[in-house]
This record gives sequence, structure tokens and C-alpha cells, in this order.
Amino acid sequence: MLAAERAAAPATLAAYTADLADCEASLLRQGESLDTASADGLRAWVSEMSTSGAARRTIARRISCIRQYYLFLLRDARRADNPAAQLDAPTPQRALPKFLTESEVVALIEAGTPPAGATPAERRRLILGRAALELLYATGLRISEMLALRRDSFRENTRMLLIRGKGGRERLVPLSDPARDAVQTLLLEDKARASPWLFSGRAPAKPLTRQGFDKILAELGGRAGIPPDRLSPHVLRHSFATHMLAHGADLRTLQTLLGHADISTTQIYTHVQADRLREIVQAHHPLGQSPSGQPADTAGPEPSAATDEKNL
Repeated sequence: MLAAERAAAPATLAAYTADLADCEASLLRQGESLDTASADGLRAWVSEMSTSGAARRTIARRISCIRQYYLFLLRDARRADNPAAQLDAPTPQRALPKFLTESEVVALIEAGTPPAGATPAERRRLILGRAALELLYATGLRISEMLALRRDSFRENTRMLLIRGKGGRERLVPLSDPARDAVQTLLLEDKARASPWLFSGRAPAKPLTRQGFDKILAELGGRAGIPPDRLSPHVLRHSFATHMLAHGADLRTLQTLLGHADISTTQIYTHVQADRLREIVQAHHPLGQSPSGQPADTAGPEPSAATDEKNL
């Protein structure tokens, strides 16, 4: 049903499979199964997860999966009751997204410039890395969406990209001039490979894998002086969203660009608004200037991540 009716991605299907398997293993230890599960059996499974030290977000996700599973069985007349209806899920602690500064993004992209004397393999790797970074930062694409792009998606004057995102939802995203130029450079570099994919792997017939891109990203991060623990494709997506808001984009526009089904997902990026509001108060409020003429710190101490999360 998830695959056929909701067009769930392979990674989503794998996650649901793993969650169902975890629940089933617990039920089997209690002499039950997924088909015969009782409300008590499911509560015991939740208790096991809590005592094992599983993260609140993991527990909440697994409970959500089980709720949907038994709701499906109920609606499909495979069960007469829903044993998961009364399961209590913990409220997951929402972490603020990690993002790079604008200068760090520039340094990371510039690290993709091939040096003089680079080998053909190194030259292609850097050109591919730069095109990918320009594209991720210019559009806010998910890594899966970017790696699924086909070569024929681009023309010399391409201004918009049609992206097929989660749940099969389609959206149009604008393409910046630097991103388009970087992609064109990659297309010229890869012309002889005749691959159907924009970002092809070692075998031209197959797209670059997520693991393959991670290695390229780590290399570019090292050249730009950015630690590996601060880098991931999603950090580029977070950086895109954070910088867009900081420069005045509204949440609805950002929601459309990111392909979020619910604007509440997009609202996590409003953490950047605290600094902007403080600057506005300091610049325009009559008491925002100190006696010396310098902006007064009207906001008090810097808010912690926990405080930001609570306010969101």
C-alpha cells in the first residue's frame, strides 16, 4: 500500500520494514505476533524500547509506524480492533538544524575548482563535487532528489527544474546562474561517458551513490577546512533554508521550494529570526542605542538551543 498508493521511497519502505520487525521480535518473546498482538503486548514493546535507551524520536517514529499498520489492518477488515490505538508516544525533542555560514559555503564551493596539474580522475571528481554543491545550495534539494536527476533534465537555457519529491509530489525550483554554469561544465566533462544520469558513478550506466557523494563532500570539506562532522548533504539543504530566511524569504515560499507537505516542518528554520529581530530593535527602537551611541544589547543573554526549541 505504501509503495503503490503513497509512492513511498525505498528508504521509507526499508524504515517501516525495520520498525515492524523490531515490534514483531518483541511480541514473539511474549508469545504473540503482529497478527495476534494485544494492547498489553504493544505496551510491553514500548516499555522495552524505553528501558533499552532508544532515543525519543526513534520510539515516536516506531509507534507511528505501528499505529498506521494496525489502522490499515482495521480498515482492510483484517482485524476487528486496533491494539495500537491507545499507545502513548513520547514527544520527540526537536533539534535545531545544523548549517554552515555563508562564507563557509563559498569556501566549500570554491574547493571544487580543479588545480593546475590535476589528474583526469581528480579533475572530474572536483567538477562533479562543485556542480553538486552549487545545485544543492541553490535549490535546497534532498540528496536523493539530486542524484535521481537525469542528464536530459538540463538544457543550456534551463531556468527551472521539475523535481519529484517525497510521496511523488512534484515541484518546480528555480536554477541560479552559477548552478547552471557548474552543471554545464559537468555535462561537457562527462560528454564522452554518454550516461543517462547527471551525476553518474564509476559505471556510467548507474547514478552516483549516496556513499560516493559523501566521499567527495568529505574531500571538498577537507580542502575548505570544514570538519567532517559539520558536513552532510542535508547540512547544505539546511544552509539554503537558513540563508534564504535570513535574507527575507517568507515561510510559504520556502515550504514550496523545499517540498515540505506541512509548513510546521519549515518553521524549524525560524531560529534565524531571533538575531534579525534583535538587530531591528537595536537599529530602530528609541532605547536601542546606548548613551555612547552604540547599539545596546536589548535582547539579554544569547538564547540557548533549548530556549530556541521551546519558542519554536
